[in-house]
Amino acid sequence: MALKFELVTPARLERSIEVYMVTVPGAEGDFSVLEGHAPFMATLRNAPLTIYATQGAAPEVIEVEGGFAEVNESGLTVLAEHIAS
Repeated sequence: MALKFELVTPARLERSIEVYMVTVPGAEGDFSVLEGHAPFMATLRNAPLTIYATQGAAPEVIEVEGGFAEVNESGLTVLAEHIAS
């Protein structure tokens, strides 16, 4: 079982992959999303987004600046205003 994760910027779809877990920098604090997470939306703060491809894997870190995150039955979508490249 895996979490469908998409990272989108105004310019393009940056990632569309299946992962184990993503830790998101919410405006009210970090939160981690696994497959089957309850649906919700949150605004983002400027901070690192951490992606774990598999359980126990070394994380991939992407700096995001502003935006929103939505968790629904399809997975996690992060709509970032900007990401560090």
